[in-house]
Amino acid sequence: MSAPGAGELVERVDEHDEVMAVVSRSEAIRHGWLHRVATIVCRDTAGRTLVHRRPDHASRFPGRFNWMLGGAVAVGESYEEAAARELAEELGVRGLPRLVLKFRCAGAISPYWLGLHEVVVAEPIKPDPEEIAWHDWLTGSELVELVRHEAFVPDAREAFDRYLAARPGPGPL
Repeated sequence: MSAPGAGELVERVDEHDEVMAVVSRSEAIRHGWLHRVATIVCRDTAGRTLVHRRPDHASRFPGRFNWMLGGAVAVGESYEEAAARELAEELGVRGLPRLVLKFRCAGAISPYWLGLHEVVVAEPIKPDPEEIAWHDWLTGSELVELVRHEAFVPDAREAFDRYLAARPGPGPL
């Protein structure tokens, strides 16, 4: 996720994800105003899911595990555009992530609209060390086990549960 700061502008949105105003992300978080976040679930060609640990110096959820990459949607940006930008910034990969679901996330820090995307990554990744301290590709059963661990980002756990509920059928991840 992008570094926090008073300079990062986001669109404050309402309960229907309609734009109300442009505010700083730090202000949106401080006041609990809804804004938009785009996330990406990366799979390799074998169907495994990329999981990473956030750096210990990260401002949000330091040292925690996550199955999604992502960050705030910038002013005037679509969820899909933000997901593609974050994929390039965090993994050095160009791709067109596909929106899977969107929901209002309660958020451990503040509420927001979360757009969850998927992409298959067939090229080598170059993780940004400012965003990713460790990474690995996990099978579905390994991911299910890790998601329940206390060191997992709580918002990512909520997204995982919603993702599973929205999937057609009980097949493998």
